[in-house]
Amino acid sequence: MNRHNKELTIKNYFNMWLTQNFDNLENIFEVDIYYSECYGPEYYGLVEIKQWIKRMLEIQKVLEWTIKQFIHEDNIVVVEWYFKDINTGKENEFAGVSIIEFNDNKIKSIKEFESKLKGGV
Repeated sequence: MNRHNKELTIKNYFNMWLTQNFDNLENIFEVDIYYSECYGPEYYGLVEIKQWIKRMLEIQKVLEWTIKQFIHEDNIVVVEWYFKDINTGKENEFAGVSIIEFNDNKIKSIKEFESKLKGGV
């Protein structure tokens, strides 16, 4: 997969959180994907990730997930981003980085890291 298609795949995934529509998740993630969230939880496989997403949609609304930059290295893309949501009635915002590994056509792992914001973005 070329750089442009990797970036498009990542943008499509981020946008799913904004639209709350995950119908095409199987086209983006490998069946045996590994996902490590920025605050600790880990998920193994598409089935477990779908269960996590279903729970999150009940308590969270993503307001913004803006990509600042992409850094490419072979089959890995590092994405710097800004995130804002309402979770259980409380508004949150933070900056973050995802390390996203691709196989030939899909995402096979995501490792997220967050940075608390002080005094702005």
